Amino acid sequence: MNTLLALTSLILLVFSALLLWQFLEQKKMIAQMLENEGIPETSQDPELILTLRVLDPISLAKRESRTGRLLADRLPVMTRKMVYQEVMKELEVELEERDIDVEMHIEYR
Repeated sequence: MNTLLALTSLILLVFSALLLWQFLEQKKMIAQMLENEGIPETSQDPELILTLRVLDPISLAKRESRTGRLLADRLPVMTRKMVYQEVMKELEVELEERDIDVEMHIEYR
């Protein structure tokens, strides 16, 4: 039984070594291809971006402001813009109070 376990361990060790060798060869091949194509290796981490979406801006406008109640049904696009601008202002104030530097934009998609 011990012989069978030792043999299995040896086979797994050889197989692991083969996989490691293939991995290293692939890494070399990718580096060589990037070098041949003139593509620099990027080692920087991806940039993280926080996205915020107000799920129901019309009802928020109606609930939070008198102007929102008047405009929400007649000018919904303008009301949505105003809601996002106000949310952005409030977030900026809150983050400034906590000394968190941010860069905020409103994107239209």
